[in-house]
Amino acid sequence: MEPILRKTSRASLLQLLFFLLSITQLFNLTKSSTEIISRFQQYLRINTAQPYPNYSQSTQFIVSQAKTLGLESETIEFVKGKPVVLLKWPGKTPNLPSILLNSHTDVVPAEHHKWVHPPFQAHLDQDGNLFARGSQDMKCVGLQYLEAIRGLKESGFKPDRTVYLSFVPDEEIGGHDGAERFAESDKFQSMNVGIVLDEGLASPDENYRVFYAERCPWWLVIKATGAPGHGSKLYDNSAMENLLKSIESIRRFRAAQFDMVKAGLKAEGEVVSVNMVFLKAGTPSPTEGVEGHLSLGFVMNLQPSEAEAGFDIRVPPTTDPEYLEKRLAEEWAPSSRNMTFQLGQFKHKVPVHDKFGKPAVTATDNSNPWYSLLEEAVKKADGKVGKPEIFPASTDARYFRHRGLPAIGFSPMANTPILLHDHNEFLNQAEYLKGIKIYESIIKTYASFIGYSRDEESRAEL
Repeated sequence: MEPILRKTSRASLLQLLFFLLSITQLFNLTKSSTEIISRFQQYLRINTAQPYPNYSQSTQFIVSQAKTLGLESETIEFVKGKPVVLLKWPGKTPNLPSILLNSHTDVVPAEHHKWVHPPFQAHLDQDGNLFARGSQDMKCVGLQYLEAIRGLKESGFKPDRTVYLSFVPDEEIGGHDGAERFAESDKFQSMNVGIVLDEGLASPDENYRVFYAERCPWWLVIKATGAPGHGSKLYDNSAMENLLKSIESIRRFRAAQFDMVKAGLKAEGEVVSVNMVFLKAGTPSPTEGVEGHLSLGFVMNLQPSEAEAGFDIRVPPTTDPEYLEKRLAEEWAPSSRNMTFQLGQFKHKVPVHDKFGKPAVTATDNSNPWYSLLEEAVKKADGKVGKPEIFPASTDARYFRHRGLPAIGFSPMANTPILLHDHNEFLNQAEYLKGIKIYESIIKTYASFIGYSRDEESRAEL
């Protein structure tokens, strides 16, 4: 009986050892995940909300993370007080076009009293939801880049292509002092960038959303003028009457575009969206308590001589801009109705074509290996990619596409409500951690790809 007992004891010991090993691995995994989430919370707690973002603190944090990862770092101010933090992971074959992982450090303001948890506290609730301004847009992506590189370095991976990470300012107010100046700089030219990754959107279902283009913002102000007159008299071509006619014409256009979306004929990013964002009219009242004046602050028995309305127009790259401009001039603000609108009155107008005159889109067919590689990498990491889309709003990716570079918008957030700029913006920690693994796969795939060089690209283009 003794040999049998000894054999049983040996088997039990092995089982115990395997159990202890599993517990240790689980503990290390839990510890690692906790540290990753803690770093994300640190970044989220830095208040970089416009109009007074704390760029100094966010820069210090990013540079400190770069040091722990052994990445080269450089801080560039194209505009004083607005730093672009550039990190570099050198590749073994530096003559190959590099990879740029772009993210912005600023966030939109938050109405604190309308949040269930303070927007810069980075509260983690019992369901694993991390509430914070920037949790989706887009501090998550910036930190996921870094955590993915941390994981790749720990595994011993060495990239063939150089990988750059850029943390840029002011995206939420147009990106003119951030990504735009960066993309136009000699520094960017020297980086020999071959592909850019930038932000996308959360997906309510299991498929990650991928964006190959975006609608460009045209911020428009229409102004109507007319003779002032008594509030009781009916005038032809009064300022308010003419402005209301324009608003109604624009409303009908908006409804027709929206009907195509609701009918499923087009995606949101494929139509022209028009939304009125302000209306300014009326004659301010100099006094109160006098006949014709109310405490509301406007003269009630006087028709104003001027009226203005502002519109946020988003134009997809598939739209003919000349046709739209003609419609604006002839239908929405015609001079025959005392409309003083001119094309030069655009407050902000981004071109829908790149500097070579081509639509500012990134190919998603076989002509663009970067897109195929991204699909392949996401699949390797047990993720799914949906149909490529046109981004309904605007991102910094447009400045890189304008240079003729491929740029893909991608934020790995599946099964997540779209909450960018909303109250109670949050991201579940499990989805955040999974996104890191997705980026590990993408960065590894991109950085290992040596299919062609920039010179070969140029020859193929010619």
